[in-house]
Amino acid sequence: MGKSTEAAGGAAAVRRTAHGPLRFALFAECLLTGVWVVLAALPVITLLPAFAAGCAHLSRHLDGERSTWRDFLAGLREATRSGWRFSLLWWAALALFAFDLRVARSGALPGGPALIAVSVAGLLAVVVLGLRTAASRRPGTAWPAAARTAARQGLAADPAGSLLLIGGLAVLAVAAWQMLPLIAPAAGALAGCAVAVERGARV
Repeated sequence: MGKSTEAAGGAAAVRRTAHGPLRFALFAECLLTGVWVVLAALPVITLLPAFAAGCAHLSRHLDGERSTWRDFLAGLREATRSGWRFSLLWWAALALFAFDLRVARSGALPGGPALIAVSVAGLLAVVVLGLRTAASRRPGTAWPAAARTAARQGLAADPAGSLLLIGGLAVLAVAAWQMLPLIAPAAGALAGCAVAVERGARV
C-alpha cells in the first residue's frame, strides 16, 4: 500500500514536471505567434487572414505537428487569397456600426442611449464573429461557410466563449493603450484564447 502510494506520488510529480515546460513552451509560442500576426496584419485588410494563420499555427503546435514560420506564411497566403473579400465585408460592417455609434453619441437622433447600446453590441458581435471564423476555419474552407458555422456553433451555442474573447479584446486594447509594443504578445494571447474557445466549442 505504501509503495503504491509512493509510486503514484512519484508519477504525479513527473507529470507536473513535464507539464510545466510544456505550458511555458505554449506561452512562448503564443508570444512568437503574436509578433507574426501583428506584422502580417499591418496592411489592415490582412488582419483576419493573419489571425487565421496564427490560430492554425497554434493548433498545429498543440497537436504536435510540424509548424514553422514558413508554414505560417503559407497559411497566410492561402487565407488572404481566399478571404480578402470576406475581410472587406467584415471591415465594412465594423465601419457601419462605428458610424452608428458616433451618430448616437452626438445626440443628433432621438433614443441615443438605446442606439448606443445597439451599436456597441453590433460592433462586439461583428468582431467576435470575425475572430471565431478565423480561428475555426480550415485551409480550403470558404470563408462565408466558416462564418455561418462560427455564428451557429459559436455566437449562438457558446456565449461563454464569446464573452471570453471579448475579455481578451479588452486586454489587447489596454495593453496597446499602455504601451504599443505590448500589442504583439497580447495578440498572441488572444489567438491562443480563440483556439482554446473553438476547441472547447467542439467538445
